[in-house]
Amino acid sequence: DVLMKPNIIVIKKNDNVAVCLEDIKKGGTIFPPGGADFISFSDIPYSHKVALRDISEGESILKYGEIIGHASTPIRKGEWVHTHNLIIQE
Repeated sequence: DVLMKPNIIVIKKNDNVAVCLEDIKKGGTIFPPGGADFISFSDIPYSHKVALRDISEGESILKYGEIIGHASTPIRKGEWVHTHNLIIQE
């Protein structure tokens, strides 16, 4: 089994989103550092966020170990997290 180079970065271990290190296509494989691979449910642009697990509507979005906003809809693991499903923390 060949280990693939990670294509996302998890900034803090309790974050529920990671940052993409490259454009990831819907149906493409996401290779987290030291974790189990999973499939992308969205096209996700370079430097944008991807959900590391299922996130419920209203749940806090954690990046940098901090709350950056809340899910405006349910978000699936492997889905792009951006303004269409994220209410930014003011």
